[in-house]
Amino acid sequence: MRYAIFADVHSNLEAINAVENAIKGERIDECLCLGDIVGYGANPGECIEKIKRLASIIVAGNHDWAAAGKFDISYFNIYAKKAILWTQQNITKEEKNFLSHLPLIYETQLFTLTHGTLIHPEDFGYVLNNVMAGKNMQIQKTPFCFIGHSHMPEIYKTGENLVLREKSREIVVKEGNKYLINVGSVGQPRDGDPRAAYCIFDTSEGTISIKRVEYNISKTCDKILAAGLPQTLAYRLFEGR
Repeated sequence: MRYAIFADVHSNLEAINAVENAIKGERIDECLCLGDIVGYGANPGECIEKIKRLASIIVAGNHDWAAAGKFDISYFNIYAKKAILWTQQNITKEEKNFLSHLPLIYETQLFTLTHGTLIHPEDFGYVLNNVMAGKNMQIQKTPFCFIGHSHMPEIYKTGENLVLREKSREIVVKEGNKYLINVGSVGQPRDGDPRAAYCIFDTSEGTISIKRVEYNISKTCDKILAAGLPQTLAYRLFEGR
């Protein structure tokens, strides 16, 4: 099986369109979405409908549940909060209902999908270092766990009683190890690379790859500004921050 796995679309239609076009040449069997379809960007409804068609499995992100009124936004920064309030006014009742029913975790014998961490997943905590990765792996029952939320692509693995961060974004997996993969962000990367990020997981070849694809950032930026959303949400896209 070849899976395309992505997260944090954040209402960025141009970015998810670019990812969709890119994976058409990847011989993908199934697409999986790790949440935060909405928030920040100006095309929430269009992104919801696209992800519903594109992904066979979708788990909830904090912005998804917040837009549905299911998650407290008091801890959000001022820009995220404004974007959620705008999103709530610009999606339908049916779309809110869809977001509210997304599950926190999806698990098979091979892999686990969640947005943040497996540690109280309803709180949407971050994995930002080896320590947090290790705590997540202690809970992780499956060989592979795919996450998003930080918008920072990373691959962690267990080895010799340690948790190691892979330097490469393309790896061959080793049987007996556990892996925790942050697939990065489609719609709002924060690792200094403005290109949309997604992951290819090939179970036959035993490989995991973080891929990048360019998209029309200027068009996305113009839509955000025209919608009256905070300017910083538009301009940060050019820097991948």
